[in-house]
Amino acid sequence: MAERTKLYFASDFHLGTDSYGKSRDREARLVRWLDSIKHDAAEVFLMGDVFEFWFEYKTVVPKGYIRFLGKLAELVDAGVKLYLFKGNHDMWMFSYFTEELGATIVDNELVIERNGKRFFLHHGDGLGPHDKMYKLLKKVFRSKLCQWLFARLHPNFGMGIAGSWSQKSRDTNEKKPHLKAGQFAWLPEFSREVLNTEHYDYFIYGHQHFPAELQLASDSLYVNLGEWFNYNTYAVFDGQQLKLEYFEKQPQP
Repeated sequence: MAERTKLYFASDFHLGTDSYGKSRDREARLVRWLDSIKHDAAEVFLMGDVFEFWFEYKTVVPKGYIRFLGKLAELVDAGVKLYLFKGNHDMWMFSYFTEELGATIVDNELVIERNGKRFFLHHGDGLGPHDKMYKLLKKVFRSKLCQWLFARLHPNFGMGIAGSWSQKSRDTNEKKPHLKAGQFAWLPEFSREVLNTEHYDYFIYGHQHFPAELQLASDSLYVNLGEWFNYNTYAVFDGQQLKLEYFEKQPQP
């Protein structure tokens, strides 16, 4: 068996969105990807919006995703360290994945150092000076009071409300022009600001749904992980360098 040395990063699976069949197809693709990396992965970072919506009641969690969760359990049982980031769609992760999978739940940013390289990791939502309304909503949704109130709803009702809200948010975002690789948006801008005070070799985000690499400085790289509807992209660090890769798909022109 190969030595486990590589770090893998992926984001924005949005399991549970679209039709049941399309979500299952995406889940099956993710299971194949996880199976392909299980021999050399040391750590796997799933960086937000893994699910279209997630809420943990005291004794109830959303149904489905059993093959995906089973594959994660297989990797963890084999010694792979798993990190799950809260995104803007699945910010209501509490203790379930820690108890069942031994995962580390990341609320906001995570700073790590591996092989002398420093990484700044974040889903990407709410960073920089923009989108003040979302930042306010994020504070409300992450408040203990909001979570307590939502938990009082019957799961059928609560999940229905959440699904409708999620779809409305997705419809709004799809009307916006898509970002292209190399465009200066708020995440690269935010990363440059951070570099003014502290050095990181890699800034890795999700959220924007377009796979991109941008050299911020001679020794600092910005990477957006894209999504798994159209691109099936992920990043891998082999101990020396970080690369953006495509799974079962050709790179976009």
